[in-house]
Amino acid sequence: FTTFFKKNLQVMRGVTLALAVLLVFASLVHESDGDCYMHNPRGSNNRLNERSANRDNANRMFDSQNNNRGGYNAGDQTDEAFSDENGIYYMKYFQSASVGRSFLTTEWTNQHGCGGDDANDPHKLNCNIVIQYTCQEEPESINADIASGDANTLDVLRDGENRGTQNHNAPNNLEEDENQYDSRRTGSVSTDRGLHETFSYYDDCYVRERNTGLFLADQLLNRGQVGALGYFGARFTRQNPNANRRGYECPEERDYYPYWHPTPWRDVAVLVDNVTRCDFYTEQSFNVQPRYLCREKFSGSNTYKPISRWNNETGCNENGGEWTEFYNYLEIDTTRNEANCESGQTETITRKWARPYPDMTMKCLILLKAPVCQQAGWTRVNHLGNSRSGYPLNYTMELPYFQDGMERRCVLRIRYNISTDDYDPWTADSALNENRINGIRSPITQNPYVDVGSITNGPLKLAINTAQFGRTFQDRSHVYILKPRPPQNGLINGVGVQIDNVNIYNVNVRGKRGNIVQVYPAVEYDFVPNRLYITDADVVHFQWTG
Repeated sequence: FTTFFKKNLQVMRGVTLALAVLLVFASLVHESDGDCYMHNPRGSNNRLNERSANRDNANRMFDSQNNNRGGYNAGDQTDEAFSDENGIYYMKYFQSASVGRSFLTTEWTNQHGCGGDDANDPHKLNCNIVIQYTCQEEPESINADIASGDANTLDVLRDGENRGTQNHNAPNNLEEDENQYDSRRTGSVSTDRGLHETFSYYDDCYVRERNTGLFLADQLLNRGQVGALGYFGARFTRQNPNANRRGYECPEERDYYPYWHPTPWRDVAVLVDNVTRCDFYTEQSFNVQPRYLCREKFSGSNTYKPISRWNNETGCNENGGEWTEFYNYLEIDTTRNEANCESGQTETITRKWARPYPDMTMKCLILLKAPVCQQAGWTRVNHLGNSRSGYPLNYTMELPYFQDGMERRCVLRIRYNISTDDYDPWTADSALNENRINGIRSPITQNPYVDVGSITNGPLKLAINTAQFGRTFQDRSHVYILKPRPPQNGLINGVGVQIDNVNIYNVNVRGKRGNIVQVYPAVEYDFVPNRLYITDADVVHFQWTG
């Protein structure tokens, strides 16, 4: 599969694309609302500080495709509603250490069901659930800098202090110089609005050609109008045919996993209905496989542009670009150089001298581990509730250990992907896209007429939206802080312990005030986890907000 990531994405057909389509999130047979909500950490569903049951702006930071009533507000530092970033209470979790681990239980509901396996426990649908996070170093004064509108904080992860969507001043052409690019960026990004992905990340998605090998069914992108750049960029997908923008999220990356270009997201776990696919997910994760982008220089400058049209090696090289390898990473080891970076490897720490995305400078990277892949919890269709076991859907993740002793500000993301067997999403590709001139009919079509065998009545029309055959739902947490453990040692049961050696279990509170009818599709108050098995050598960290 390394060949696939390196070679020409524009000309994928036949057997090559059959492999590529293993990346495709598959299909749902009807349109519906509100389908994946994260309850711990509290998922925003694009809410911030609304004083209403419904969120104000579904496009604030990401495309959830969820109901407007879902989501939790960001917490307040005090009993007064926050007015800027300094007034937001960020949940704070202690990092893992060199010996002791820190554990955080993620909990969610997914409406359309999941779990099961065709071989021995068949379900009505196919699914997978992908859990990821992104982190940045946390300077001590960052909140004050954001609140003051400091230009150096344009790319900092933040919840924001108003509910507006970040702006995007699109390029008029691809020949702009560095000053013109910087002017577009600084004129677009507002420090008082929430941000997860950066302006440069979305701008690259806007400019980069879409993967033309993907299955579109009968969707006509942007009604066939290519727009100012003269081609369709990666913001156009079957699920997003009109290239609607939500924050700085890249629609093509949102809709497909594992994505074939670099992303700011680090994989935690992939929960599947068919564990035979686990090797594919763990081996092709960006955690362990590098990705490529085309990098060109600004005209008359040695500075590399953060954007390029070309999404493949051939197109990149033929147009004067450099097909560039990037690695995902946990952190950068600034104490090592090229000569000693990869010496002294251990079972828990692997270093590599490589290019950290999105930086063009080679550095000593501490690499990530492959994501966990396991069976998804079984839930029935049309049920925002517990799993078959009687417990909420959950996954307990091990929080990372950063050797540099720095705090990190992070966001957690969950994507829920569902399909049925109306067509085979693992083999469907652009060769099956609707093309009546060439006699090709998509296996699924928009609002089709179906002959039900009635003599007195004509065929019936089904309400089917092919943009939602192969559908992805999503939720994300508010910003939270990962703190290094305090340097002091302590006592457990009167016995002195080294704080780095103990396991820490986080116990939080999910839900909203009110009964289940009032808070739906959220849940009532409860502890997460509400059953916890520990030893007398472990530590529990209780914390809640909202």
